[in-house]
Amino acid sequence: MPDFLYRLPLTISASIVIVCLCLYSILGMLATRRWILPHLATDEGESDFHGAMLQAVMVFYGLAVALIAVSVWETHAEVSGTVSHEASRIAGIYRDVSSFPEPKRTELQNELKGYTDYLIEEAWPLQQKGVYPTRGVEWLNRFQASLTSFEPSNERENALYAESLAAFNRLIDARRLRLDSMLVRLPPILWFIIHFGAIVSLASAFFFKVRDARVHGIQLTLLSIFIGLVVSLILAFDRPFLGDLAIDPGSYQLIRDQLMDL
Repeated sequence: MPDFLYRLPLTISASIVIVCLCLYSILGMLATRRWILPHLATDEGESDFHGAMLQAVMVFYGLAVALIAVSVWETHAEVSGTVSHEASRIAGIYRDVSSFPEPKRTELQNELKGYTDYLIEEAWPLQQKGVYPTRGVEWLNRFQASLTSFEPSNERENALYAESLAAFNRLIDARRLRLDSMLVRLPPILWFIIHFGAIVSLASAFFFKVRDARVHGIQLTLLSIFIGLVVSLILAFDRPFLGDLAIDPGSYQLIRDQLMDL
């Protein structure tokens, strides 16, 4: 699927898909009725066969598209969980460093708050454009340098320091999973099946000898709209960080508002 469709509002991208399918249906139907059907030896009794074939094609196509749609939705939900997971890691380590003695406590808290602000205000707009954010490494490197420079003075601080290091490593893993999620998308072979299946399914309906071409065209248009809506649904969930249904930074905003800004 062309990348520009992911960046358009869903109403526009869905309209483009539906209009393209409708145009293909109407033009294909008119061409078939004018140049192909007159040369085929068919009679009225074969309508049942045409109907059975169309049903078979639509059943197989519908099953394939349904499985793809469910898979895309599940992947989208998993990426959303990955984002929430990173946000919870930030909250956990923020609470850990809140027990450090001053001035290290404020220093570490400010670094984490800066990283969270960066995610919300800079990294997320870049992700929604399909661009990898890179400055997060700088924030985490500064936090790591500040954390590892701390020297515990008693057993309590030593345990707290060890837990903070472990929490920081978990945060690094969560961040990597989020960035890897930007690569999540349907493979080209599945998009080929979706597109080619739609073409074949609609073409199967061209060969019905409907007396009134207007009735034939209306039925094909309705079928095209339905297929277009399903394809648009897959398109909307295919890229978790792009489009109107993209995952937002709400999890990070919640942590910033309810924990860091108190």
